[in-house]
Amino acid sequence: MEKSKLEFRFGMFGKLFPLLVALVVIFWAAASQSNVNGYMVAFFVAIIAGVIMAKDEKAYGQAIISGLTRPMFPVIGLAVILAAISGKLISASGVVQTIAVYIVEAGFTGKLFAAATFLITCLLAFSTGTSVGTYFVVIPILFPVGVMVGVEPVYMIGAIVSGAAFGDNLAPISDTTIASAATQEADLGLVVRTRMKYSIPAAICALICFLVFTKTNSGVSLENEAAAAANPLSLVMLVVPATIIALCLMRKHLITALSYGVIVGTVVGLLTGIYTLDAILSFPGGFKVAGILNDSIIGCMGTVAMLLGVFSMLGIWEASGLFDDVGSLLGKFARDERSGEVTIVGCIGILSMVTGVISVAIVAMGELIKEIGGKVGLDRYRRSNLMDCAGCVFCFLAPWTVHCVIPAQQSAAALEQYAVVPVQIPFVNFYSLSMLALLILMIITGYGRKSKVASSQTES
Repeated sequence: MEKSKLEFRFGMFGKLFPLLVALVVIFWAAASQSNVNGYMVAFFVAIIAGVIMAKDEKAYGQAIISGLTRPMFPVIGLAVILAAISGKLISASGVVQTIAVYIVEAGFTGKLFAAATFLITCLLAFSTGTSVGTYFVVIPILFPVGVMVGVEPVYMIGAIVSGAAFGDNLAPISDTTIASAATQEADLGLVVRTRMKYSIPAAICALICFLVFTKTNSGVSLENEAAAAANPLSLVMLVVPATIIALCLMRKHLITALSYGVIVGTVVGLLTGIYTLDAILSFPGGFKVAGILNDSIIGCMGTVAMLLGVFSMLGIWEASGLFDDVGSLLGKFARDERSGEVTIVGCIGILSMVTGVISVAIVAMGELIKEIGGKVGLDRYRRSNLMDCAGCVFCFLAPWTVHCVIPAQQSAAALEQYAVVPVQIPFVNFYSLSMLALLILMIITGYGRKSKVASSQTES
């Protein structure tokens, strides 16, 4: 039995009304340099305002609940909380300051460190296949270290987000890579091989940008603070990210990996004397709770609340048929190979920005894109690569998605006084910007596009 669409008053305007409200508040928050909480409020205001336009308020409420039942919501929400705890165990131990001292002594500072951060993040994201998981592992350590050795905070986050985008784009175990191959019925291995001609040039361009354009400062005051606080014993707390990375490489669930990271970090911290039990958790009386566990959980509630709002909106958009409307509208413009490619990029670009989840956009549009691509003669590998590359551009460049909000929240947790604002991140995500330029070049020149004869042979 086919599900009925959620109907809105005033047709398409009513359907788009919650999105328009969210965008207005988001731009207001961005112009005011708000932290994550401003973006959180934007989605809740949109949800509240949207009920005015809904013809069936009960169906509207059910659509919201439907969005919250998506498996990805509890995964990301729990991951944010567990990552906040593991990150606090790392940052409060003094390991960041200690690493900063050694890096300064080695002269590996400024632009060189930003470029190295990009490469390290690329490797980790490619190996684990998770961009969000990579943020939780890398930011608590490399972000504050980079700031201490003279890199402007926003460029450190830009390097990490860029590396995560590369891994999401190319890793054979990434959900976006798997989804783009599966929806187009393409061989996964060949998808990765053909995608290298796009991902590698974009990564090289991003690396050059970080070496050339990264803004730096002396970092002297932070450097002196680091020298005063250096404690070689604190290096044992690197066991936290090592545990998380190892378990991710073993294909364990992200929640499991983060949980073990917290357990190992707590045990090692207590055994080495870096932490006391009261530092981890205490109940000082007067209806108060203190310690790393409490402070970490409370500190990330704004991000969790924003995810609540985002996935609620996702349920509304899906129930209203907005995804189908976008695909059908753009599909009318596909007349030849070039316009077909523009349509594919537009479908995935718009929906990945709206939903904030690339794989959701790919799965939602997969059948339509297969139909459009087949009609204009685009082979399955070209379609798959255009979908994934478009997602890793537009979703990563939208300041309300997890790829800007979570890094901003993590930067605040690591060094609150140097926290990055979500709206700043797209401008220094050199990988996604490079891929955007490459996408335009691909479509205009046909770079990587097979002839119609070759395409028909590949399809068969």
